[in-house]
Amino acid sequence: MTTHQPQDAEAARKLFAGPCGFVWGARSADSLPPQRLPEAAFAGRSNAGKSSLINALTGRRTLARVSQTPGRTRDINFFDLGGRLMLVDLPGYGYAKASKQLAAEWQDVVFAYLRGRANLRRVLLLLDARRGMMPADRAVMAVLDEAAVSYGLVLTKWDALADRDHQAARANAESEIRRHTAAYPEVFATSARRAAGLDSLKQHLAALAAP
Repeated sequence: MTTHQPQDAEAARKLFAGPCGFVWGARSADSLPPQRLPEAAFAGRSNAGKSSLINALTGRRTLARVSQTPGRTRDINFFDLGGRLMLVDLPGYGYAKASKQLAAEWQDVVFAYLRGRANLRRVLLLLDARRGMMPADRAVMAVLDEAAVSYGLVLTKWDALADRDHQAARANAESEIRRHTAAYPEVFATSARRAAGLDSLKQHLAALAAP
């Protein structure tokens, strides 16, 4: 498991305490912005907590729009973190009540982004810790493996999971990533509501940022 030095923690804290703002929204593959910074993308099922996690990491309540309606967010949203790293909020996937046509359109855009973005350094695949991994998550992991895009698993809503279930949830996630060629070996457990587990994720992302 990766360890971080104290100076890395301080550098990560400063990066995420600095300026961060929305710079671009794309709803189609041909409307993606120019590639000028390393990018870290947040992917996951609808309501897995992508926007909430971005807000918690940057210390802003409304940077990324948090919708209470699954499947509402359709754009790929780009946020410039200190001129060093682009945080990318991807539309959620796997929402059963979304129309098949709309779901297909979302997947086309997201997969085009994942397959063709040279500046993409890491995808953070978010899983609701209470529900664990589902078929839609494994399908996305297969796409990432095929495209040779590096990705890591982030368990969200960790505080909503009973303490007695933490060890099993983490072990199940670690067992899953060992089956995938492009998966990063460390699993991150986070709670946006409690601001728990964010420091190690900040350090992980800061290591991907431009100097």
